[in-house]
Amino acid sequence: MAHGRLTMTAQPQVSAELFDPSGTNVVEQLRSRVTGDLLDVVVDLDSGTGCRMRDLRDGTEYLDMTMYFSSAPLGHGHPGLRTPEFEAELVRAARTKPANPDFATVQQARFVDTLRRVFGDPALPWLFLIEGGGPAVENALKVAFDWKTKYNARRGVAVRGCRAMHLEWAFHGRTGYTMSLTNTDPRKVRDYPKFDWPRVPSPAVDPGSEDWERAELLPSERHALDAAEAAFTRYGDEVACFVYEPVQGEGGDRHLRPAFLREMQRMCREQGVLTIADEVQSGGGLTGYPWAHQALGLEPDLVAFGKRLQVCGVLGGRRVDEIPDNAFREPSRISSTWGGSLVDMVRATRILEVVEEERLLEHASRMGELLLSELRGLAAEFPGLVSAARGRGLMAAVDFPDANTRDRVVDLVRRRHRTIFLPCGPRSLRWRPALSVRPEELTDAVVALRKTLSELD
Repeated sequence: MAHGRLTMTAQPQVSAELFDPSGTNVVEQLRSRVTGDLLDVVVDLDSGTGCRMRDLRDGTEYLDMTMYFSSAPLGHGHPGLRTPEFEAELVRAARTKPANPDFATVQQARFVDTLRRVFGDPALPWLFLIEGGGPAVENALKVAFDWKTKYNARRGVAVRGCRAMHLEWAFHGRTGYTMSLTNTDPRKVRDYPKFDWPRVPSPAVDPGSEDWERAELLPSERHALDAAEAAFTRYGDEVACFVYEPVQGEGGDRHLRPAFLREMQRMCREQGVLTIADEVQSGGGLTGYPWAHQALGLEPDLVAFGKRLQVCGVLGGRRVDEIPDNAFREPSRISSTWGGSLVDMVRATRILEVVEEERLLEHASRMGELLLSELRGLAAEFPGLVSAARGRGLMAAVDFPDANTRDRVVDLVRRRHRTIFLPCGPRSLRWRPALSVRPEELTDAVVALRKTLSELD
């Protein structure tokens, strides 16, 4: 204040540029205002068919092998999502945003019933819903911490269950707890405060290799199990859970053998520790099963889900029910204001119905076999560039010699051949097509990749 007047600081100038509904400048406008990694594409939401997406600005068509990070399980423009009845139900749910944990609606009840029918597991009867895959994993951890502390108390042990055992190369989210588990790209967790929780080696194996079929445990698996045993010895009753991805997606589509994960599951049961399958990426039918852990013969106590399911959350059961007042049953122990979006529930219900009607789990298995065959052929054709073709259902990937080569291929195949892929891990390229993908869409994508590899200098 000077001479009785307020001293005003300079205010940022608001751009007078008008919003352009044609989409011409949308990418530039968003890049200047919103944090993100936007591609130079403006999605035409009224167009597109199957795995083909159209740019609103000029009609350019792209073959999409990403499906919005695998969250569009029916692809673009599926007729099942364009019926008048479905669109009317979407509008009805969108007029308001109910607090779903506290106010019942027919739409939420129908979603829950459909989810249980299509992807449900009688051994996992409890359901918690929330928005976001990270918060889903976060609440699975909270259920486990609550459970282990009560489990200890029942045995007269005054120790809190406060540690989560996890694997190297894991990505479980960017939230408060999950950052302590995530250890892929350092930029995603660097310098943020984290808990010192036990991390054990991740003995991934190429599913196409001879090692995958071996009956005995591999040396790398025994090493990881020894590390887990050492962590149990060191931290004792503080260890509440072991959390794992059946396929480590963000880490590079790294596959863990059933024999290893079943042995980890056995050790956890002996130690009074819950197992959590993080199926945010692998669940929802992409592997040809409702849940990837089912294909591996595993029996987790908790399953975190999201992406293809539209609504995120946690399924719980098995050992969780050994504690009658577990976090699912104790009022307000875990909750959120909205408990997921009602609009997402309406969309998810219709998607699940289409998956059921069109038998898309079986279709994903068949298309996965075709894709893997094509990728192995590509690796044989370009042995110096492409390796480790692998997949379970439509969750597939190949490796390149290094990150620079992989990133160059991803860029060139989009610009020259209008096909969109996503990287993962240090040097992998991942495939995440729609569950409804057609054979010609897969082969066209492989052709585009082949042309790009042939064009590399």
